[in-house]
Amino acid sequence: MTMNNRWATVFDLWVDGQPKGQPRPRATAINGRVRVYDSGTAEGWKAQIQLAVRPHIQPEPFRCPILLVVSYFLPRPQRLCRRKDPAGPIPHVGKPDLDNLNKALLDSLVACGLLADDRWVVALDAWKWWHRKGDGPGAHLRMSALVTEPVGDDALHGPDCGER
Repeated sequence: MTMNNRWATVFDLWVDGQPKGQPRPRATAINGRVRVYDSGTAEGWKAQIQLAVRPHIQPEPFRCPILLVVSYFLPRPQRLCRRKDPAGPIPHVGKPDLDNLNKALLDSLVACGLLADDRWVVALDAWKWWHRKGDGPGAHLRMSALVTEPVGDDALHGPDCGER
């Protein structure tokens, strides 16, 4: 059987809200025992992601190679809103770190049941920007799944997304 692979777009959407990075775990001692907890500062952002992807959740989570392309648009500071400043997005080189933004995104996609595990993400193309003038903060997110399709006479059986 001859097979052909291609990326099929699952969704291409906008998530409203201010992107927040996944905070580092915190620890405290209570009655002589150490308790590790999440500070919860990214929970609002994670809820926004889950709300935006909800229409695309399948009965079973994806268990095939996934490609994510994401652009985070952070609130533009007043110092970049002058008439002489570019109207379009400007690369963002400050906090939050890109890896922490991606961690919050991946945790959200797993928590809502879209992905079985973030290990299925085989490619992640991520960008961080100050948003364009007149727009608000958020993220543009595109997810694609690797689809295996039979070629020739085997094409009668249709596409497959692996162990879905």
